[in-house]
Amino acid sequence: MFSKVLISDDLGSINQGVLTVLDTLKVVKFEQVQYCDDAYIKIKRGILDKEPYQLLITDLSFMPDHREQKLSSGEELIKELRSEYPELKIIVYSIEDRLQKVRRLMQIHKVNAYVCKGRRGLIELADAIESVYNNKTFLSHQIAHALSPNSDLEIEDYDIELIKHMANGLSQEEISHIFKKNNTSPSSLSAIEKRLNKLRIQFRANNAIHLVAIAKDLGLI
Repeated sequence: MFSKVLISDDLGSINQGVLTVLDTLKVVKFEQVQYCDDAYIKIKRGILDKEPYQLLITDLSFMPDHREQKLSSGEELIKELRSEYPELKIIVYSIEDRLQKVRRLMQIHKVNAYVCKGRRGLIELADAIESVYNNKTFLSHQIAHALSPNSDLEIEDYDIELIKHMANGLSQEEISHIFKKNNTSPSSLSAIEKRLNKLRIQFRANNAIHLVAIAKDLGLI
């Protein structure tokens, strides 16, 4: 079993449950931090001291407070660590269950496991730790199909944002205005119309309302 583990989560109540799981699995040494910057520094320090952490368990969302942070989210932390320490084992433990995000973290950032917080979260976390220790990947049951080869999941973050705005009742003209204001490209009305037509065909949706419903069913929004 892992001998040195770091937990990065800004909620102490959640951390306590994770610590109990680690203790049950007889992990020799584990520490916790509440900021992504602190997690990065500890992992870097451990490697420099030749006492590296073998596993990082991190949330994705961290509430901002008075302290200024360079790394403000778990995804930013993972991206930074992966570029510098590709051998580090990483488990995401988050309430976020959007399939597109799970897919990106597993396939692009090479996360070793993704566990959803919930009623079975701690049970699945224990299973995930054992799986990762044995060089296997792990996904919570409700997001297991995130890595399905189904082409319906092959959409971009732009598409997710577009469908979200549609779900919020915004017109294509209103979405175009928001995209232009936020420098999101493409932002023209004609480009948005073309993208929505493409998505409707891809998802076999009859109309925009049907498209939003399908996206929700797939857990994309």
